Amino acid sequence: MIGVSPDSVKKHEKFKKKYDLPFTLVADTDHSIAESYGVWGEKTMFGRKYMGVLRTTFLIDPTGRITKVFEKVQPEGHANDVAAALQSPSAAGGR
Repeated sequence: MIGVSPDSVKKHEKFKKKYDLPFTLVADTDHSIAESYGVWGEKTMFGRKYMGVLRTTFLIDPTGRITKVFEKVQPEGHANDVAAALQSPSAAGGR
C-alpha cells in the first residue's frame, strides 16, 4: 500500500506519525503522479472552484495492471471496502 498526495515530505512524516500508518506516503508536490493517473482535477467547495486531488484508490496487481478503481472515496468505511475487494478474485487480479 502506498499513499500519494501533494503534501510535502515533512507533512507526510507528521501525518504518518500522528496516525501510526504502517505504509509509505509519497509527496507528489508537482502533481505528476496524480496527473498521470487522471486524479488531478477541478474541485468545488462552498461554491469555490480549485484544482486538487480527486480522492481515488487504485488496486494494482503484481504485474502493474489496475484491477479496480474506487472513485470519490470517503474515508469512513473505505478500508473495509478495499479489504473486501482484495478478497474478490476478479478485483484482486486472480488471487
